[in-house]
Amino acid sequence: MSEHEHIHCSELLGSLSDYIDGVASEALCQEIETHMASCENCRVVVDTLRKTITLYHTLGEETPEISSTARERLYRTLNMEKFL
Repeated sequence: MSEHEHIHCSELLGSLSDYIDGVASEALCQEIETHMASCENCRVVVDTLRKTITLYHTLGEETPEISSTARERLYRTLNMEKFL
């Protein structure tokens, strides 16, 4: 991975949902794709998010419930405690 300003990574994270859903502007898509070409970490995040969404849609109503302990760990890991 080449060295770059990781502050740009966090700026792009807020746009990933629109990017993955295909509703982001062409300019934003190009910016994200250019960034990912040099940032392995962001490529992994986008790939993981895509796979997670695909898995969720594949399972549909069959999505298993997770324990409250696992849910708390997940939300803490994602820095989303306010949603618990």
